Amino acid sequence: MTRRPQITDPQPHVVVSHGADFFGEDRHPLKVLAALAGYAEGCLPSAERGPLVDLLRDPGVGGTIPAAKVPDVAQLLLRLARHRFVKASAAAHARALADAAGRAAAAGDQWVWRVETAIEAPEQHASA
Repeated sequence: MTRRPQITDPQPHVVVSHGADFFGEDRHPLKVLAALAGYAEGCLPSAERGPLVDLLRDPGVGGTIPAAKVPDVAQLLLRLARHRFVKASAAAHARALADAAGRAAAAGDQWVWRVETAIEAPEQHASA
């Protein structure tokens, strides 16, 4: 038996549309996106990385990405995922984001990001 507590506090995360789960969403911790922003600054050319770094640094500002820009963002994320200096765990998140952006681009839809800070507990009704 371990002495490490099994229940941890929920961490803030980003939910993106066109994901791979049953509801069409993907969840990524904010810490991982901040790490991806650092990798993007070091691994992508400065002329191309600007909007992607801004989006990864502060995903709450992103909101929706217009359908016209989604293919470009998907290509940058895919290039980031394939870069040799990006660690495997961060590359997996970049690949999942690239796949979601690719699905949004294929559908011609906007790509929607939203930040959730905590998992909401179901309401408990008091019996009278």
